[in-house]
Amino acid sequence: MPIENRDEAYLVTHALAKDTLSRLRDVETEQVSFRKGLVKLGRICGYEIIDGRMETEYVEIETPLEPTMGERVRGLDDVVIINVLRAATPFVEGLLKAFPRARQGVISASRDEEAGRDDDGSFPITVDYVKLPEIHEEDTVIVADPMLATGSTMCTVLDHVIENSPEPENLIVLSAVSAPEGLLRVDDECPEADLLTVSIDDRLDDDGFIVPGLGDAGDRAFRTT
Repeated sequence: MPIENRDEAYLVTHALAKDTLSRLRDVETEQVSFRKGLVKLGRICGYEIIDGRMETEYVEIETPLEPTMGERVRGLDDVVIINVLRAATPFVEGLLKAFPRARQGVISASRDEEAGRDDDGSFPITVDYVKLPEIHEEDTVIVADPMLATGSTMCTVLDHVIENSPEPENLIVLSAVSAPEGLLRVDDECPEADLLTVSIDDRLDDDGFIVPGLGDAGDRAFRTT
């Protein structure tokens, strides 16, 4: 199973995930290819979540020739995907190819970069919109954001997800690239969440951006630079 357990996170090691992320990092990758890459990466990660976190059950099926036993994935109707606007939109599009019947939530949250980082390295977070489905104990909840930098945005989002909801069977924070600082912050503030990422990058720079990273995923995906 191409998911490795690291001290601070689980790492997706599927060869196609690593190949796709390398293409996303490339400064020469233009907007359309970047968006398609995020979709592809989301789909791969979705399949890895199914393989690594969801159980199968034996069922009787009737083939054109005779009855036989088969296996089906349990819990595919009990998936909630939270889209952290805006960079996660193509990433979530890929996840929905793996979980087409997932219930979806949206949270528009962004950090105030003009205010600068606090003494603990976090940013003030502004939340403009929240629309979440009801979460149940049997659910697998995936909170998707391609970039986990300082962890400030994700911790704020998780507060909204967890508030007034029962603890789901699985709570997964999914990112493409993560900084060690962000992983540690989210793990400290929300230990019930499992952190899943394709890459743990080297560090944050002085402005709180992931290095080497892949640039601003939202700007690159929506061509707003």
